[in-house]
Amino acid sequence: MQPLRDRVALVAGATRGAGRAIAIELGAAGATVYVTGRSTRESRSPMNRPETIDETAELVTARSGKGIAVRVDHSDAEQVRTLIEHIDSEQGGRLDLLVNDVWGGDPLAQWGVPFWQHDLQNGLLIQSQAVHTHLITSWHAAPLMVKRGRGLILEITDGITSRYRGSLFYDLAKSSVNRLALSQAEELRSHNIAVLALSPGFLRSEAMLENFGVTEANWRDGAKRNPEFSASETPHYIGRAVVALATDPNILNQTGQAVATWNLARQYGFTDLDGTQPDWRAYAIKHLGFDPG
Repeated sequence: MQPLRDRVALVAGATRGAGRAIAIELGAAGATVYVTGRSTRESRSPMNRPETIDETAELVTARSGKGIAVRVDHSDAEQVRTLIEHIDSEQGGRLDLLVNDVWGGDPLAQWGVPFWQHDLQNGLLIQSQAVHTHLITSWHAAPLMVKRGRGLILEITDGITSRYRGSLFYDLAKSSVNRLALSQAEELRSHNIAVLALSPGFLRSEAMLENFGVTEANWRDGAKRNPEFSASETPHYIGRAVVALATDPNILNQTGQAVATWNLARQYGFTDLDGTQPDWRAYAIKHLGFDPG
C-alpha cells in the first residue's frame, strides 16, 4: 500500500542519516520527494562525506516513489526561493510535507569544554546551519501550504524536553528548533497546517556506524565497545515515524508538540527495520539514570 501516492514532500537535508531515510520511507509510501542538500556527485559539501543527494533520489525512486534531487544551500535564501518556485511550478502549487532536517554541525561542535572556550565562529555557524536554514526554508515554503489550506511541517531535532544537551551551542540550536516548531504551529494552525518537532533516539547513522567500526550488518558488535549502542535505532525508524505522522488524518490535534520515535512507535505501531521498537528513553532511564527526553 502507498498511502502517500499523490503527496509532494520536500526533505531539506536529505543527503545522509535521518534525512536520507526519511526520504526513502516517504518514497516507499508513494510520495514524490524533493531531496536537497549540498553534496552531489560533482561536488561535496564541507562535510566531505561520500553520500550525495543524487543517491538519495535514486533510492527514493527505487522504493516506488519519485525522487528529485536539487542542490540547495538552505542558508542561502535566494537558493531556497528558487527551489520553492521550482516545486510550485512543477507540482501545480502543491507541497504537502516539509521536513526541515538540515544540520551540518558535527564538525563544528566541541564537547567537554565550557562555552567561552568553544570556538565562537563555529558556535555561531551552528546556529546558522541548524536553525536559520530551517526558518529560511519554512518562510519560503509555508505560503504554498497556506494557499491550499493544508500541510505538515516537521522540525527534526534532538530531544523533546528542556533538558540541557551538553554543549551550549549545540543545546541552543536543538532547543531553538523545538521552539521554532511551536511558534510555527501557533501561526499556521488556523490554516489547517500542523507543525511538530520530531526527535530520533540514539541514531545509527552512517557516521555513527563508522565511529563504532561496524556496519549495519554487524552493528550489534558495537555494543561491546559501548553498551548504549544496543539501544540504537536505524535512521529508517524516524523515517517511518514521519510516514505515520504524514498519513494521520487527525494530525492537527498534535500540532505544536515535540514528539520522538520512542513514543510514536507505540502510538502508531511501526517498527524499525528488524521488527523491533527501540526505546532510547526507557533505556537511558533504566541503565544510565537520566531522562534523555
